[in-house]
Order: sequence, then C-alpha cells, then structure tokens
Amino acid sequence: MATIEECRAALDALAAKLAENADSVRGKVDLDRTLAAEITDLPAHFHGRLAQGRLIDIADGDDPDAKIRLIVGSDDLIALVAGDLDFGRAFASGRVKIKANLFDLLKLKALL
Repeated sequence: MATIEECRAALDALAAKLAENADSVRGKVDLDRTLAAEITDLPAHFHGRLAQGRLIDIADGDDPDAKIRLIVGSDDLIALVAGDLDFGRAFASGRVKIKANLFDLLKLKALL
C-alpha cells in the first residue's frame, strides 16, 4: 500500500503530465470542473480543478460538491500515473471508478 505522500506526489505528477499536453488539447477539450479523488485504502482525499487541460489547485481533503470523482486504491493510482496500469482496463475491471456525467467522461478521456 502506498502512502498518502506518495499519492499526493502521484497527483502532482499527473498535473505535470496534463500541463505538458495542455496546449495541444486546449482548443479541443473544453472542460472546467472540480475534481475529487478518494483513495480507498487510505484515510485520504484530495481535490482540485480541471481547467484548460490542466489539473490545478490540488489540495488535501474532500470536495463533496466536485463534478468529477475519482475513486481508486493507492497502489493503482501510483501505477496509473507511472504508466504501469492501463486506464481503460482498470476502469473496465472496477479498479478505478469515475463518477461524472457522460459528457464529462468523454472529455476526460480526451485529456488522458
């Protein structure tokens, strides 16, 4: 099981990866939503905002009003960000859950 600090670092790494691609998706993906991440095997929640192809304002704690909710185990989060776990397969198998409306899911897929 990963630590809370490793999960925070993984989210920061994800934010950096999204920032690298932000210019290429900015015109294609109009997604400005709050995001919350629940780490299922740790007492940890994080929240931030997806805006202009970037993940910004990452902070500790839950956002119960978030429009997009990521539910994932700590080791799976680390593996996803590292590229060791395929997002589509993890989502299909239930290892990663995303609660969002259908249109946001499609836009989110374009970001990843």
